[in-house]
Amino acid sequence: MGFEHVSVLLQEAIEGLNIKKDGIYVDGTLGGAGHSKEIVKKLENGRLIGIDQDIDAIERANEVLKDYKDKVTIIHDNFKNLDFILKRLNISTIDGILLDLGVSSYQLDEGERGFSYNKDSYIDMRMDTSQDLSGWDVVNKYSKKELERIIKEYGEERWAARIAEFIVEERKHKTIDTTGELVEIIKKAIPKGARKDGPHPAKRTFQAIRIEVNRELEILKDSIINAVRLLNTGGRICIITFHSLEDRIVKDTFKELSLDCICPPGMPVCTCNKTKELEIITRKPILPSKEEIERNPRSRSAKLRIGEKV
Repeated sequence: MGFEHVSVLLQEAIEGLNIKKDGIYVDGTLGGAGHSKEIVKKLENGRLIGIDQDIDAIERANEVLKDYKDKVTIIHDNFKNLDFILKRLNISTIDGILLDLGVSSYQLDEGERGFSYNKDSYIDMRMDTSQDLSGWDVVNKYSKKELERIIKEYGEERWAARIAEFIVEERKHKTIDTTGELVEIIKKAIPKGARKDGPHPAKRTFQAIRIEVNRELEILKDSIINAVRLLNTGGRICIITFHSLEDRIVKDTFKELSLDCICPPGMPVCTCNKTKELEIITRKPILPSKEEIERNPRSRSAKLRIGEKV
């Protein structure tokens, strides 16, 4: 199957980056390279560094960006390693970075990757298929307590305790190997009345397992702080999130970076020596238009936040 990915909040993100023709820009989550293509079109003697941990995305990006080879460097890595990646390329600062934290349409649609609760396959969920920990390990090896914690915390699932209990009970008979088996267990765990409204009953649990497998939240705050330190003055950071946990981390980290003092209230003299690093451009996140949501229902929960290095 071809790598299809619909770029969310495309124009808004490109405008948010405020691209200079001779600037150096980073797309830290290449995906289908939709955002990257629009960035590189605006560059004359600038440069784009595209990063992704998914080898399928790297192959797709090489194809999509083949006409811009002289301006593009594509790297198979994780954006959390941005400072090391730039050092290897002898780049000290950049003019903008974009992070689109969603799972690509391709990853969801490609059944074999195990991200989707709508397609039956092995429970994989690794964005970087060379790493050891997979969704299967989480489902089959984590204790009841650990499962409950991640489903509650990362999935914001009110039935986390029952789902964890049902998973552990099922494991006593046989390993849970496929997404289809996992969906059925989740459905049994959630009372029928609670399954009537809202999203697919497995959506929150699948999200939680995916976040755990790929350590998505763990790396986010440090990655933002790191990226902002690497920006030139006036450089922009644009981040698209798809669920409230990510958005909260982005919002709180932006706020922290925008303060020039974090001393406790009432301190007569500032002793924290903190300096303001970021101007928040979006007081409220930019949301997709009604037309975009109709065109691409997966964009429904997207939020874009933008900051500018001071």
